[in-house]
Amino acid sequence: MATAGTGKDKNARGAALVVAGSRQTPGAVMLAAESAIRAGAGKVQVITVGSVAAQVAVALPEALVQGVPETANGEIDVQAADTVLDLAEGADAVLFGPGVMQLPAVAALLEKVLPGLEGNVVLDAFALSYLSEDAGRLQELPARYVLTPNEEELLLTLGVDPTEMGEETRVAAGRLAALSGAVVYSGGATTWTASSEGQLWRDDGGGPGLGVSGSGDVKSGIILGLLARGCDAAQAAVWGAHLHARRAPGLAGRAGRLPGPGHPRRSAADPHRAGGIAVKAGPPSPGPGRPDRAGPALRHGVQRPRGR
Repeated sequence: MATAGTGKDKNARGAALVVAGSRQTPGAVMLAAESAIRAGAGKVQVITVGSVAAQVAVALPEALVQGVPETANGEIDVQAADTVLDLAEGADAVLFGPGVMQLPAVAALLEKVLPGLEGNVVLDAFALSYLSEDAGRLQELPARYVLTPNEEELLLTLGVDPTEMGEETRVAAGRLAALSGAVVYSGGATTWTASSEGQLWRDDGGGPGLGVSGSGDVKSGIILGLLARGCDAAQAAVWGAHLHARRAPGLAGRAGRLPGPGHPRRSAADPHRAGGIAVKAGPPSPGPGRPDRAGPALRHGVQRPRGR
């Protein structure tokens, strides 16, 4: 994967677009966008509802924030489709889903937008409803997809009742990957990444400290940033899982294993406060010979924050 060097500008490091949030959940947008920035995307743009766009822009001074029309319930309206397509044309990767609260609104937007997208697309949370009727419909679209459901969303997308004894996560992730033609990442303390070719990777680095509101927004933002930097879909999902999981030991050391008073939810999106994390150039991973593990091309630095 290419890394930014001397003379490289922000465009050379890749552009990411976050299409997310609602009037009630501007924080989800900020967590996802900040995570994409910290994962190395050179330029991050945001599309969210107009009623909170100014506040999001102030909170994310690095990003261009575009406010768009919203529904009566405060969701992104289908009228925003042309704006999404315009900004997506200049993006290397696009994320849909964090902070979405109403299925009808996001379903209408995705029906209008996804057929016109190319490149890399991440579908998270309620954006996965696009697959609920037919998971195979993604195979008819030109973009390359990464799906990031939690374990309940994974089963719902497959039409399985989560309250019943369902499939193991690794089996369900593999089945959704085969049906959709996408890379699928799901799990809890142990996460599984499955490709449509039948490859499967496992990461055991997580912990209960990541089981909090906003953690999924951070996870999908990291994957978005890695895609924008030049990772392929499987590589971005595997390293996104690993980077996200690696925040758990640091959070546990500073704030305890379980969420509680003083537990820094946003710290999962802010690795530089606890030591930098960088993906270095080298052989792409996932790599051969370790089909259920993330590879070793990761460096955990001791980079200190500047100006803080």
